[in-house]
Amino acid sequence: MRLTCSKDKLYEAIVNVSKAISDRSSLPSLEGMKVKLEDSTLELTGYDLEIGIKTTIAVKSNDYGIFLVNAKLFSEMIKKMPGEEVLIEVSENMQITISSGNVVYNMVAKAADEYPELPGINKCEKLSMPQTMLKSMINQTIFAASVSDINPVLKGELFEIENGVFNLVAIDGYRLAVRTENVKNEENKKFIVPSKTLAEVSRLLSDNDEDSCDIYVALKHIIFDINGYLVYSRLIEGEFHPYKSAIPKTSNTEIIVDRREIIKTLERAMLLISERTPSPVRCYFENGIIRIKCTTELGKIQDEITADMTGPVIEIGFKCKYLLDPLNKIDDDKVKFQMGGSLLPMKIVPLEGNKYTYLVLPVRLARES
Repeated sequence: MRLTCSKDKLYEAIVNVSKAISDRSSLPSLEGMKVKLEDSTLELTGYDLEIGIKTTIAVKSNDYGIFLVNAKLFSEMIKKMPGEEVLIEVSENMQITISSGNVVYNMVAKAADEYPELPGINKCEKLSMPQTMLKSMINQTIFAASVSDINPVLKGELFEIENGVFNLVAIDGYRLAVRTENVKNEENKKFIVPSKTLAEVSRLLSDNDEDSCDIYVALKHIIFDINGYLVYSRLIEGEFHPYKSAIPKTSNTEIIVDRREIIKTLERAMLLISERTPSPVRCYFENGIIRIKCTTELGKIQDEITADMTGPVIEIGFKCKYLLDPLNKIDDDKVKFQMGGSLLPMKIVPLEGNKYTYLVLPVRLARES
């Protein structure tokens, strides 16, 4: 088989598809990228049994062929080519020749006979939503998904669509993130998508408000159709944590704070905090002032900023990173902190509406010496 194609388009496709290829797999065939040529279309597939990515690019050819190739080596060879186009030839004994200008590479291909088929979109329910909306929702929640194997369900995010309201939820036991948008969907749906999949989906989603993402949902798998890429994933089975019951309905103390100012304050405290020197930040909310203190083996910091405040004085401690993560993802200039007590979760919400809700669990503070 023989084909000619754009070097840049091929390289981009290989890099994106490679994200779904494992270095080590129980099925040796999955350690390679499947390449399928059919006339003027070249199809590339990566799959690790949990996530799959497939795309096609236009090429100049009238041939047909299918083989497996080492994606890392293949991508590096294509990247190093000097010209704008590359010529790829595959012999009957599975020898690949890649050439451009005066450069000629040779590598070995493998048969694709044992490569498993990815699921189809038949019998799937279809959802559609703007790519910018889905990208924002993923980026503003994924940091709160669990990375622990103790509760595999929490390694995913809950897609919950009820009465035209779409909630995307992540929780790791110490914090909770909920992003909410209205969608044009009459049917109620609920399923859990691995956060690993959503990280790759977010990377492929565009920043163009006109672009739409089609989502195909079956009983055990999901397919995202994004800008010429199909992202396949298994769904996580099990019951997601009943997150709505964890969100406080009332609060005693409410603070409206400049988001950038509180971020700067917390980032200054983070200079003293590491895995070797863990320590919570001690926060005092009193008389329109937020005072931050932190003491570790590396040193101490005292800082304060002004804020609009109602309710009783509160002294409360947090892991600094757990406060910074949601604040760094929010777009609003000002946010609202709501607290019911020094040992109860703090809720971070917008000044108006319910576009996002974050919960951060406090840390029990030792007495100051």
